[in-house]
Amino acid sequence: MSTRGTTSGVVYVHSSPSAVCPHVEWAISGTLGERAELRWTAQPAAPGQLRAEYSWTGEPGTGGKLAAALRAWPMLRFEVTEEPSPGVDGERFCYVPGLGLWRARTSANGDIVVTEDQLRAVAANSRGPESFIHQIDELLGAAWDDALEPFRRAGDGASVTWMHRVG
Repeated sequence: MSTRGTTSGVVYVHSSPSAVCPHVEWAISGTLGERAELRWTAQPAAPGQLRAEYSWTGEPGTGGKLAAALRAWPMLRFEVTEEPSPGVDGERFCYVPGLGLWRARTSANGDIVVTEDQLRAVAANSRGPESFIHQIDELLGAAWDDALEPFRRAGDGASVTWMHRVG
């Protein structure tokens, strides 16, 4: 492992066709550098689809690499979180078909971090209250949260598998 330190996070595959599940495991395995075996369960929010959660440990930036690897299958719904580590903000990635990939930095307690420059841009580009609210919702990933919430609730109580990256 490099001297950059380690962090951890979770991959939440909220829905996947069964035929794609082995590919998801291969993508996670290739990113982490060791075999990932996920425990797939039925996704009640999307009959015929499966879901899984996978906790990982690796270098900072691994969350982004996992999200990039999973984007190869545009029919998936997924989230990847990465915890903050010394000198590195946490991150959250969400993918929903039709919306694409959304990314944000996160604080130590998991809140979305909106920077000063992002707020200045929203203020400068807003053409009224509705425009301001819409742009803030985009920064906070509201559309992704709305789309994923039924899939998150359906996964309450699911088990998580832990994985450590070798380096």
